[in-house]
Amino acid sequence: MKVLVSSCLLGENVRYDGGNSSITTDSSFTFSQKEIFMDVICDNQVYSFCPEVSGGLETPRVVAELISANKPFKVETIEEEDVTIPFLIGAKNALDTCVEEDIKVALLKSKSPSCGNINIYDGTFSNTLIEGQGLTARLLEENGIKVFNETQLEDLIKFIESN
Repeated sequence: MKVLVSSCLLGENVRYDGGNSSITTDSSFTFSQKEIFMDVICDNQVYSFCPEVSGGLETPRVVAELISANKPFKVETIEEEDVTIPFLIGAKNALDTCVEEDIKVALLKSKSPSCGNINIYDGTFSNTLIEGQGLTARLLEENGIKVFNETQLEDLIKFIESN
């Protein structure tokens, strides 16, 4: 199956701080979780994608949070720079990739203003999580693409096996 995967989860240094969120090297993941992740990337056709980089943002970049998760959307950096347009472009580019490649499932980075699928930071830069979706996760879901995050690897495997 074709799977869109957040580049940072694959170990690519595309996070805002210039680092990555590699599942295989993160000590908070169990061996079993790492094994499931390796099964996903070895047994499927993986499309590495970072919406923020695709939208034109540099790495590293100033941390940003979703200020308004409803139209009109607003994403700002901690320095109050409006970066909404690059986030929206990245989300659209992710959707375009999924449509062009017939990708029906994505594994995205949790809590991200782009990729978070269950919780995102609340826009106050206080490390407070709220229920919500990042712009990319939301756009993909609205267009029939099932989105999982790195804490939902077992659910992802079940979805892949049933499709």
